[in-house]
Amino acid sequence: MMDINEFIMGNEVDIRLSFFLGIFAVMAIWEFVAPRRALTVSKVLRWTNNLGLVFLNSLILRLLFPAAAVGMASFAHEQGWGLLNYYAVPPVVAVIASVVAMDFIIYLQHVMVHAIPVLWRLHRVHHADPDFDVTTGARFHPLEIILSMLIKFATIILLGPPLVAVVIFEVMLNATAMFNHSNVRLNLVVDQWLRLLLVTPDMHRVHHSVEDDETNSNFGFSLTWWDRLFGTYRAQPRAGHENMIIGILTYNDPKLVSWLHGMLWLPFIGKINSYAIKRRSWHSDSNEQ
Repeated sequence: MMDINEFIMGNEVDIRLSFFLGIFAVMAIWEFVAPRRALTVSKVLRWTNNLGLVFLNSLILRLLFPAAAVGMASFAHEQGWGLLNYYAVPPVVAVIASVVAMDFIIYLQHVMVHAIPVLWRLHRVHHADPDFDVTTGARFHPLEIILSMLIKFATIILLGPPLVAVVIFEVMLNATAMFNHSNVRLNLVVDQWLRLLLVTPDMHRVHHSVEDDETNSNFGFSLTWWDRLFGTYRAQPRAGHENMIIGILTYNDPKLVSWLHGMLWLPFIGKINSYAIKRRSWHSDSNEQ
């Protein structure tokens, strides 16, 4: 009889793809029925190029890392690597601890790509999107995607999470990224209760403001605990959700921020300069960003 690990190894891609397509469809319909903000750029243009970048990233990852994170978790288990493979931990505790720990690493990684100038150059592809919707959640430069996978591999080797925990985390990360980047209107009372645990669209939208102190807040992708614990939580944007400006103030050329070739080239434009995570004003010179 096939055990859970064999099932996961044989069906991991189908599981993740099914959740991705299902949640994407739900959020896309919700955006159409109850949008939070009026979009500023053609949806056809943005979706074509953003999803084109998603497809390119998926292809690159399958070529470079065919076994992906689940394969690394299986290898770590076989080798006995990682804390949870070394110590006897109840399965349920191991799964919960793994998911929470990996989410914390994503929070730290997100802070890091804002704080280190060369990594910000990669991450600004995500922030330069002039609008904020379900496709923004997967809009990342291929080099950042590769870096993220390598960090995930290192985390798995050190932690030794169960295979089922890795799949749960991957599904949760993709699902919450699509949810909290969606241009959807959520009841404010529901939002306030939900963000005690999960990052909501209104909470994460603040992070995509052109105002740098708002950009450098709300780094969490799934759980809200880390922002609250480390003082990076900001409840609302100063200008309100309908009036706030999305993107990077000094990058607004449609060829750079909305077209695929521009997104791929964006990290290599301008000088490498400081990007202090607590800076409180933008410079007019785009080379500073």
